[in-house]
Amino acid sequence: MKRILYTSAHNAWLIIIIIILNGCYDRNVDELLSPGFPAKGEIFIDDFSSDLIYAAFGGSDVKAFQIDNKETYGNSKASMRFSVPDANSALGAYAGGSYFSKTGRDLSGFNALTFYIKATQSATIDVLGFGNDFGASKYQIALNGLAINTNWQKVIIPIPDASKLISEKGLFYYSTGPINEKGYTFWIDEVQFEKVPDLGRITGSIFNGEQRNNSTAEKGSTITIDGNLATVNLPSGINRTIQISPSYFTFESSNPKIATVSTTGIITVLDSGSAIITAILGNAKANGSLTLASVANTLMPEAPAPIPNVNAKDVISLYSNVYTNVPIDSWNTRWKYSTTENSFIKINNDDIIKYYNLNFVGIEFSANQINASSMMHFHIDMWTPNATNSPNNVKVMLVDFGANGIYGGGDDVSHEIIVNSPVLTSSKWISLDIPFSSFTGLKTKSHLSQLVLSGTVSNLYVDNIYLHK
Repeated sequence: MKRILYTSAHNAWLIIIIIILNGCYDRNVDELLSPGFPAKGEIFIDDFSSDLIYAAFGGSDVKAFQIDNKETYGNSKASMRFSVPDANSALGAYAGGSYFSKTGRDLSGFNALTFYIKATQSATIDVLGFGNDFGASKYQIALNGLAINTNWQKVIIPIPDASKLISEKGLFYYSTGPINEKGYTFWIDEVQFEKVPDLGRITGSIFNGEQRNNSTAEKGSTITIDGNLATVNLPSGINRTIQISPSYFTFESSNPKIATVSTTGIITVLDSGSAIITAILGNAKANGSLTLASVANTLMPEAPAPIPNVNAKDVISLYSNVYTNVPIDSWNTRWKYSTTENSFIKINNDDIIKYYNLNFVGIEFSANQINASSMMHFHIDMWTPNATNSPNNVKVMLVDFGANGIYGGGDDVSHEIIVNSPVLTSSKWISLDIPFSSFTGLKTKSHLSQLVLSGTVSNLYVDNIYLHK
């Protein structure tokens, strides 16, 4: 199945609406863009620059964005107004979209995207950033969980390595949902790329800055470099950390005969042996590394999982070649005490996730929560080479963050299903199609945010993870 990295938030969705932003006011001929890639930072200052297109994300309220001439920053002529819908609104589940250039821009002379923001109430914006161009989104940036209130505040989102942005089309994007199931309004104004003075040095991190070890990586497997971050000290003295695309890094392997790394951060294990994976951001070594000690192949499925036949219109897919998949934050959250490693493999050209050294693994999509209110079943295909006789088992847990959509917000709910023999069988694909009614503790399912797999088997292959009506 086709994997979607966190940096491609909402790229998997279809574009619902595209609007060419011609502007609201008279425009000077001098403002017209010349051929090539102009070094222009302005996105919205009283009006949109002439090269912009707006595209609403699939499933969002396509009319959430409007231009406002009343509520503006510093008495400017206009601002961008965003109306977040109520939960379960017929208009859409959230507000979200991307502003991108028809031609591309040279942003190499800037060091940050800046704008002002305020709201009708205290709120947390799920994600804001740039680099989402509804294409490859090669250099996407995400600022997650920005706290805002009723006062205007300036936001600075640093550019990790501006030298790479010589033809960037994705200039600004946003995505956020209701608070406690109620919508609200927020405004953004004076949006531009600029050269911010006194911006600190960028520090990059891979694997969240951790020194990781993998002593059981298998020949032929691939490992995705996660936890790609950049941190900078803002002029205010506050450190700001953003999620960044792996394309900003230069990856290195100490032993390319054992393991190589692609420009998109995919490690391929070529042979048995040892290698250390590191990265460089700009001209500085990034924090974090992975020490590999690869081994020979272990027993794995000879054939892919059964092909699903549920109509795509009735499916919300997390992982499947058959369907378009929603964005997933992480396929291995590496929570404390978890020993689980994972790799992405192909069997007869079908993409499969392998979990090994499994005790428990968190699969998280809290930044892109799933409204499963209309879904009736949870589906997953799994295969294990390990013994499955009693008391061996695999456990499947779903977690919903409740009406407020916040972890630990007092209304989180979850339920765990235990799968054992005779349903659980060794060296054979099993297809679990579990009614949501069996998840009796899952009292709500409009903010599904986590899937947790655990059990006594140490090796587990999974595919075709989806919800359906």
